[in-house]
Formats: sequence, C-alpha cells, structure tokens
Amino acid sequence: MTKFLAAGWSAAYATIALGWTITGRGFPFGPDDPGRDGSPLRNLDPGIGAPLFAAVLAITTVVLLVMAGRELPRGPARTALLTWMWLVIAALLLVVPDIRLLMITGYVPILIVGFPFGYPPVDYSEILTWVLGNQAFAVAGGLLLCRTVLRWQFRTAGACADCGRPALSGPVRWGPAVTYVAAVIPLLYAVSRVGWALGIPVGVTPEFLDELRRTGLVWAGLGLGLFAIAGSILTLGLVQRWGEVFPRWMVGLAGRRVPIRLATIPATLVAVFVGSASVALAADPESWRTILTPDGLASAPWVTWPAWSVALGAATLAYYLRRRPACEMCGVGDPPAGVVPVTQAGAY
Repeated sequence: MTKFLAAGWSAAYATIALGWTITGRGFPFGPDDPGRDGSPLRNLDPGIGAPLFAAVLAITTVVLLVMAGRELPRGPARTALLTWMWLVIAALLLVVPDIRLLMITGYVPILIVGFPFGYPPVDYSEILTWVLGNQAFAVAGGLLLCRTVLRWQFRTAGACADCGRPALSGPVRWGPAVTYVAAVIPLLYAVSRVGWALGIPVGVTPEFLDELRRTGLVWAGLGLGLFAIAGSILTLGLVQRWGEVFPRWMVGLAGRRVPIRLATIPATLVAVFVGSASVALAADPESWRTILTPDGLASAPWVTWPAWSVALGAATLAYYLRRRPACEMCGVGDPPAGVVPVTQAGAY
C-alpha cells in the first residue's frame, strides 16, 4: 500500500511541477521567492527548474511503479534504482526545504502563546506561505519515499520488508554517545540567547545587544533559546527511563509505556529540519562572512548543526531499535511484555 501511495505522491508533485512549466507561474524557488536568500535554490531559473522538477518526479514515479512490481531487480539494476531514489530523497529532505521550516518550528511556541496578545507583531499571511507549504509537502513526500524505498531495499536483500531484520538489527552500543552529542549541541545556541536576555553580550558587541533589546528581538531570541533547552532535555529521553515509561507526576499516564512514535516522529522531523537548514546556510556565502564579523558568534552555532542533525537521527534510530517489539510480519524479536525498567547503563 505504501509503495502506491508514494507513487501517487510523486505523480501529484510531478503534475504540479508540470503546471509551473506550462503556466510559468507558481515556481516556489529562485528570484520570485521572497525568502530566497535562505534557500540553496535561490538562483535556480524557473525556466530550468520547473521542467527539471517535473522530469525528475516523473522518472521517480516510474521507478516507484517498477519497485511495486513482482519482479525483483538484482545486481546493477537494483543498485541503479536505489541510487536514483536515495538521491531524490536526499534532495527532497535536505535541498528543497531551507531554514524556514526550522525557524517556524522554533517559533511555534512563541506564536501560540503570544497570539492572544498580538505578539510577535507579524503578518501570518507572510509566514504561512505557499513556499513554506511546498517545503512541508516535499519533506512529507521525502519521508514517505524513504519508508517505501527502505522496505523495498530490505525485501530485495532477503530481509523482512517491515522491520528490516536481520539486516537492521539492534540494540546498538553507540546510542548513548550520539544522544548526548545531539543534546549538547542545541545548548550552544541557547547559551547566547539566554545570555542576551540577561543583558550579557555573549558573542556580540554591546551595541548589537542594545539594538536587540530596543527592537524587542532579544525576547524572541530568549523564546528560541528556551525551546532549544527543552529540545535538549527531550533528547535525553531517548536514553532515560522516562523516555520509555511515563513518570509518576504525569497523572493518568504514570507507569504506562511511552509510544515509540511519540518520540521518534518529532525527533526525526527536527533532524531533517536541522539538516536542511544546515545545507541552506552552508550554501549561502553571507552565512560564512557573518561569522567573521565582531558579532559572528551570534550565528556561529549553525556550523555545528550538521553534526546535530546526524547525531539526532542516529539517536532516534538507536531508540527505535532498542524499543521496537516483535515484528508482526516475520515474528522476529521480543514481544512487548510489561513495563521493564531500564537504566542509562543497562539500556544498551
């Protein structure tokens, strides 16, 4: 079912791209994108980009239909199909989206809490745009294709298509290490933002901090810093007991097992958003020049974001491998018995 859903998504996106090509309107990248400075595709000419998108997605649809067939390609044919699909998935998850998805995710708590009070004073129609919607659509499709291709790759390798066993086995011993890396990196960002709110010019000149306080942007930065701290704490849940069993203070949920997807879905999305933001910033020469200015440490933390993205993705995988129950398709694995307390040292 997933493979046909993926093929349908790809065909729909190809049709949209064909519409851009025929009408000459709607292409969400290049010179017509108001936020183009933050996009790796900011210089992509619509006359080239639109038909390129249509062609790539049309080919992807055909490849997905081939994968949906009963015949299982072997050797070079299998390698070629997988190479094409993983390149398309990488583009959809890391190149098509840019820093705006990560920004809107970080600002969501501020927007929700401040909305009744008219803060921040923004025009939501300028934030929730078609360009942002297209990026979200691309990420959703990329994750769908990723799931579909993984199943096919497992099946053609002789493993279980649903769980990947024995090719994808676990648990893994590197889980705690990558989890701690993923938890520490966002704190590097939070330190400066919290410091600014306290009047400490962390990584910036006093004049720059005065300007932030005058415009009120320092409080938006504080909100993002607190969000980063919360994310860091939640990341630790991937190796802590409360990440598997709801703690006692959660009335009505205490003692119950935490659903695996409650942890893996948000963590996966953040890993993707951080990865795409890293690519966008690395592709922008201004990002590198800014680091060399007197206020450069304000933006320097993004240099560590590629490691954050990879570490968080790996930590999420380790958490999933440790907690997944027996596979309903192949029957391999331990059935989900009662709540088994785990310790940080004993979980692996």
